[in-house]
Formats: sequence, C-alpha cells, structure tokens
Amino acid sequence: METFNIPATPSLMKEFLRQMGGTAVIDGGLATELELHGADLNDPLWSAKCLLTSPHLIRSVHLDYLEAGADIIITASYQATIQGFEAKGFSREQSENLLKKSVDIALEARRIYYERCKSSSGGTGDGRILKNRPILVAASVGSYGAYLADGSEYSGCYGEAMTVNALKEFHRRRVQVLAEAGPDIIAFETVPNKIEAQAFAELLEEEHIKIPAWLTFNSKDGVNVVSGDSLLQCASIAESCKQVVAVGINCTPPRFIHDLILAIKKVTTKPIVIYPNSGERYDADRKEWVENTGVSDEDFVSYVNKWCEIGASLVGGCCRTTPNTIKAIYRALSDRSPAAPGQK
Repeated sequence: METFNIPATPSLMKEFLRQMGGTAVIDGGLATELELHGADLNDPLWSAKCLLTSPHLIRSVHLDYLEAGADIIITASYQATIQGFEAKGFSREQSENLLKKSVDIALEARRIYYERCKSSSGGTGDGRILKNRPILVAASVGSYGAYLADGSEYSGCYGEAMTVNALKEFHRRRVQVLAEAGPDIIAFETVPNKIEAQAFAELLEEEHIKIPAWLTFNSKDGVNVVSGDSLLQCASIAESCKQVVAVGINCTPPRFIHDLILAIKKVTTKPIVIYPNSGERYDADRKEWVENTGVSDEDFVSYVNKWCEIGASLVGGCCRTTPNTIKAIYRALSDRSPAAPGQK
C-alpha cells in the first residue's frame, strides 16, 4: 500500500481496523453508477463490460467513492471471468489481462486520490472527503451464478451435477490472476451456497494465495443463505480458513442484516463485513431491479450504528447504493476514534 504500512498477510484486517479506529467504510454499487455515467451494461459481462469499453468510467466511480469516504474500493471484476471473456472471442492471455486491468484501475484511482489529498488542505468544503488514510483495494470474485448471468447468484441453484471440485476448477485461474495483480485483499462476494464457500476456502489453501480474503454471503429470508443452506455452516467454513480474515453479508435487504450479524457472531471471531443492497428486488427474468421497492439513504443509514454496535466492523453498500449512501455511512461513523499516532 502507499503511505501506510499494512502487510498483505492474515493480520491485514486486524491492523487495518486498528488504524481506522475499529470500523471502516466499504464503497457502494458499481453498475448503477457506471450507468449514470453513460455506460450500457446490457451484456452478460455486466459491469465488467466497461473494462473493455470505458475503463475511465470505472476509475471515475472508484474516485467518487473514495471522495465519499470509502476506505475500501472493490474492483470491477465481479462478473469478469476468463470463461466469460473467452465466450466473447478473447484469447486466454487477453482475458487474464482484463482481469489484471480491473485491479490496475482501482490501484490507479487510489494513487490519484492520494495525490488529491496531498494538494488539498484536507477540508471538505466542496463536499469531497479528502483525507489521507489507509485505503484497501479489494479484488472482487463473484460467484459462479454471476458468470451465468441468469440471476442464479440470487438462488444458489446450480443443479445437482455441480460439485466443489468443478467450482474450484472454474474459479482457479481467475483467483490466481487477481491475487497476482496486486490488490490488498480478495472479496469473494454474493456467495449463495455452501459448496461454493467450500470451493473458495479450499482454493485459497491449495493455491497458497499470499493475500487475505473475505467471504460474504447473501440471504433472502434473514436466516439462511439464498440457496437455503445454513448460514451458520457457511460462515463456519470461512471461520476455519486461515486466509479468510473477515466474513459477512452482501447484496441482502437491510431489514435482514441485524439478525444475520447476530447469527454470524455465533460461529466466528473474525471481523464482520456488511454491505447490503438498497432493499430493492431483482427481477431475474427482466434482468433489472424493481423500482421503488427499496429503502431511502436515510433509512439505510439509520441502521448503520446499530449494526456496528452488535458486531459489524466493515460497512458499505452493494447494488443500487450510491456515493451519497456511502457519504452518509461515513458521516454516521464519523465519531470513529482517530488512527494511531503518526498514521494521519
């Protein structure tokens, strides 16, 4: 990392949170913001399409989130897979380079942000938060269901023929490439079932991935993951993997988060990561979010301090949340204790 001495080891999250005063802010939805910037994401690659067509838009969105107070930015690789790029006619080498590019763009955004901090007085008179602080780049690894682009990451139904070994082979090279590209952490996101959690945990150990990871699951009932598998069993898999340094929930309605945090706390001692969606419902057939089914930024943020009180350490937003959401979270957590002496 630039400026801040946080080693990319299993102790990364502990040291990062120590420097941040115990809590940190994750960024928000990427695709929604890219569309607002003019991107057309009607494609099986979804937000990863911009790695091909408009990487500058991805960098702009990363910067928007950093200037909204995000301490962790997540790369545009959620739906980026070697298999998906090859289906578009790209070679294996080109596909791997596109994965690396997702990390390069985020690293560049962090560098630009630090430069802006240096040239600023540190004030936020124009609404931007320009504060020199530890910032992590998380390389996103979406589930197999995200690659299918049929909404099955919201059901976890991969068919009886799918196995842990098959999922490992699907993700193996992708995880290797992203880890080698230089992020601080890998974010295994929207994990919908137990077998994929097991596949990710085994991959981290088999491939001796040198950087840490987090695993986040999604739920549609506030009790289990979306497949119906036990959240406690899924979180226990993350707890038992040394390379996993945090576990939690993403892309889940805010109303379910309180009970899910309490459930995860029963089986893990690791920091808990929470980044819900806006609460809107996803229509997998139409491949779009149903308008006016979510909560306002004000309602979303009203939950934040309570989530942290009961155990969440990292809080942000997922689909349909915006830089305004993240800025509101930053402000809600603004009474965080300052970084350690000499870290500002």
